[in-house]
Amino acid sequence: MKKFITIFAIIAILSVLHAALQKAGAFNNSQVTQQTEQVQDNGTGNDGAFAKIFGGITKFWLYSGFRNATSGNIIMILVGLLFIFLAIKYDYEPLLLIPIGTGIIIGNIPFVGLEMGKSLGLFPHDATQGLKLGIYEEGSVLRYLYYGVEQGIYPPLIFLGIGAMTDFSALISNPRLVLLGAAAQIGIFLTFLGALVLGFDPDQAGAIGIIGGADGPTAIFISSKLANGWSMINGNMTYDETKNLIGPIAIAAYSYMALVPVIQPPIMKLLTTKKQRKIRMKPPRAVSKQEKIIFPIAGLIVTTFISPSALPLLGMLFFGNLLKESTVTNRLAETARNSLIDIVTILLGITVGASTQADVFLTPQSLKIFILGAVSFMIATAGGLGFAQLMNLFLKGNNKINPLIGAAGVSAVPDSARVVHTMGLKEDPTNYLLMHAMAPNVAGVIGSAVAAGILLSFLL
Repeated sequence: MKKFITIFAIIAILSVLHAALQKAGAFNNSQVTQQTEQVQDNGTGNDGAFAKIFGGITKFWLYSGFRNATSGNIIMILVGLLFIFLAIKYDYEPLLLIPIGTGIIIGNIPFVGLEMGKSLGLFPHDATQGLKLGIYEEGSVLRYLYYGVEQGIYPPLIFLGIGAMTDFSALISNPRLVLLGAAAQIGIFLTFLGALVLGFDPDQAGAIGIIGGADGPTAIFISSKLANGWSMINGNMTYDETKNLIGPIAIAAYSYMALVPVIQPPIMKLLTTKKQRKIRMKPPRAVSKQEKIIFPIAGLIVTTFISPSALPLLGMLFFGNLLKESTVTNRLAETARNSLIDIVTILLGITVGASTQADVFLTPQSLKIFILGAVSFMIATAGGLGFAQLMNLFLKGNNKINPLIGAAGVSAVPDSARVVHTMGLKEDPTNYLLMHAMAPNVAGVIGSAVAAGILLSFLL
């Protein structure tokens, strides 16, 4: 904790110094340019050596982050540090928040942009490329890595790994629980309407709505299609940076995934009674190997016939599961659920984080997206809980379901199922809900992908 306080103090001091220098006119571009020109002119006199040294120092200052830092950069760096702190201190999705937090810091290290460099005389006036450092600068390494986000390449690979590590036995043994996963998707469609009311265009609203599924890869996939900044105007494709919402949507989706243990329990307590939370469900039946093999094949065909636009996600999800359950491709399954998904998670986290450059991310739109995302996630949780109680009206005896498992209908696997299990244990230490909760949880993964495909088919 002391190290974090020290870091915050250093950043605060640098921010004050930056503000003081800016107020004093130290960052006046015209003055700096004149000084640079003076140094260059004086370089031919007797004090040429001194002038060269002073010119080098001046140029170093112009290129440094201290010279180019803005309050927005400082704010976003603090956000990145907060993500890292939450991941390490409270174990909130560390595999996601540490790469994203580091990416946020990387993306907000200030440097000389192309236009600023031209005005300072650092780049020729006809230059078309800057230092090739930022994620939005053509030719930069980060830009090439970000291509996997913009083109929706990373999410299907994540789904491949998820499929290879997921056991669908709980869902196969009690298929009616798939309805809970479907019910939780109500948050997606209600938030879609809310985004329209707040002034987002239909494409952007569709991408924002997916946040309610608490599924980061799906949110990135659909936003790369619907909210990537490109639009057709008068028959021509035009790019508008203000309409590129991939970064804010991805950060919001992963933030709420990490905050599942914080957001869901109060809603679960509010919408269920103590008696309902103590309901004991009968153990799931044993599932045969044949059923486990048939499920991914049948699931692939049925879901993609319903929602062909979600084929990249659902195809890879069920393919990964088939690798696991067939037992004859263990090597491929092992690679998919370990090495491959780890590599893609690193690349995805770093690039999504780096896309939050202050000048792009700190906008009123981003605030609206975070508010809508929170509302969407809460509605999705409530939808699952409410539908579970509705189902109990038609079920009798030990066939009744514990409504807590309805909250696992969001696709934050397996965190949401763990939260449900923990809540159940608090009410009854002998009531184990984890396996029951996994059924709607994995159904939520499928449901959010199907919902994304439906939105794409309507909006593309």
